[in-house]
Amino acid sequence: MSIYDDRPWLARYGADMPADLEREHESALAMFEAAVRRRPYETLLRYYSASLTLAEVDRLAGAIAAALKALGVERGDRVALFMQNVPQYVLAMIATWKAGAIAVSVNPMNRERELAGLLEDSGAKVLVALEDLYADVGEAVVSGTAVEVVITTSELDLLHGEVPPALAHVQRRRAPGTHDLLELARRHEGQVIDRQQFTGEDVAVLTYTSGTTGPPKGAMNTHGNVAFASQAYRDWMRLRPDHDVILGVAPLFHVTGLIAHIGLSLLMGAPLVLMGRFDAAICLEEIERHRATFTVASITVFIALMNHPDAAHRDLSSLNKAMSGGAPVSPATAAAWEQTTGTPIHVVYGLTETTSPTHAVPLGATAPVDETSGALSVGVPVFSTSVRVVDEAGQDVAAGELGEFVTSGPQVVPGYWNKPEESEHAIAGGALHTGDIGFMDDDGWFYLVDRKKDMINASGYKVWPREVEDVLYQHGAVREAAVVGVPDEYRGETVKAFVSLRPGASADPADLVSFCKQRMAAYKYPRAVEIVDELPKTASGKILRRSLRDQS
Repeated sequence: MSIYDDRPWLARYGADMPADLEREHESALAMFEAAVRRRPYETLLRYYSASLTLAEVDRLAGAIAAALKALGVERGDRVALFMQNVPQYVLAMIATWKAGAIAVSVNPMNRERELAGLLEDSGAKVLVALEDLYADVGEAVVSGTAVEVVITTSELDLLHGEVPPALAHVQRRRAPGTHDLLELARRHEGQVIDRQQFTGEDVAVLTYTSGTTGPPKGAMNTHGNVAFASQAYRDWMRLRPDHDVILGVAPLFHVTGLIAHIGLSLLMGAPLVLMGRFDAAICLEEIERHRATFTVASITVFIALMNHPDAAHRDLSSLNKAMSGGAPVSPATAAAWEQTTGTPIHVVYGLTETTSPTHAVPLGATAPVDETSGALSVGVPVFSTSVRVVDEAGQDVAAGELGEFVTSGPQVVPGYWNKPEESEHAIAGGALHTGDIGFMDDDGWFYLVDRKKDMINASGYKVWPREVEDVLYQHGAVREAAVVGVPDEYRGETVKAFVSLRPGASADPADLVSFCKQRMAAYKYPRAVEIVDELPKTASGKILRRSLRDQS
């Protein structure tokens, strides 16, 4: 059984859950408009001392949309969003849709070369950026791109009263020749523009891949993709707008932030708590203050939270629907989080090209651990999703055998922006070849072993970094671990581990090598361990093995 279609877990964990979902809304904009009608005076966005209701968000976004139209934005144009996790990101995204345009998500960590590449590839006509990001990065590159209009805003905008310590360093840096976002909103408030209607096939957002296998590609997340994926999170985790509060800890430019934060909040009309850049101490404070109930974050975020000194003094019990995706979760780390907080982590798996979720652990279920590899299951396919596990010839493999995940469903994008050949290669016939290697057990649970490209070939033996990392996480001193293959004259490649330690803990490389040697086959354990202060990560918290390989 390699096509997951009989859902054996339903009887045990979710007999009342349908195997398939009928999408409630044709577009991401329509689902927001419906929420405004249902809950106009309920809070939608919280940001330190600021809060905005659905009606206020709708009014501001409408005014910004009118400004975009006045500045020459037409249907199908691209509007690039270059901001941290601030309310203006959400306002600008809704305004982009109201103007009939396509949002382009830009990583706020991008430097000049990377930003120029995304602006050039997307052909963005408008750039909406934080003042600091524009002054430090954007101003130097926009003149060589298709950008005609630059709109800036500040992390201090919308705040009331005293500036929080986290933003004490921020200075206003309005650049000449730019428009101010809130000034535009005030100037165009009350102006009526034609209501935009989208089909499910219309592109809502270009979300750029991390570029780990070449230049970043713009995945065309459609309005139908966004509406379905947001609904999948809501129904899978049984979220309710009058009960749940969403903690916006994933970067909003990332597909997780797009769906599990923005999309979910707009669908339900439920509060979304934003706090700019991730800071563990601030995040712990905001969880307690707002009684946040739901989030999706990389496992490195949960590691940072539970290892922070403030964790012991904060009440995190409300966060009972926490999900982790974007990077492998070791059983030891999941157990440590539950022991620290009293609430479990529900693993979720997806990609930019699947508009976030394809697999998740059902609410109330405990993910099994594979006895052979020690891997924690990434869950089972969510509603309306079919996943095959195939060999290199594209043939289905039996349960328990390794193969590549090939995914089909309403969340799979139609392709990459202006890249028809790459789209056809990766998403032939609407089925996404993920490049992720794993297997399915006899009960229908899926296990992710690793990325194809990360496999280590040591003397002809295949070593999957994930398995070695899971063993390292069992060591009490290890906070984070990453394993890569490095050149070796005798073995071709050999296994090297990079490790950061828990605060106050100590371990030397020889101890960690010995720890692994006692628990793994001789060809698997790391021959070298390097202890570092921090492991390099993407903005979404995924550890960058590529950077570690390059420096080895």
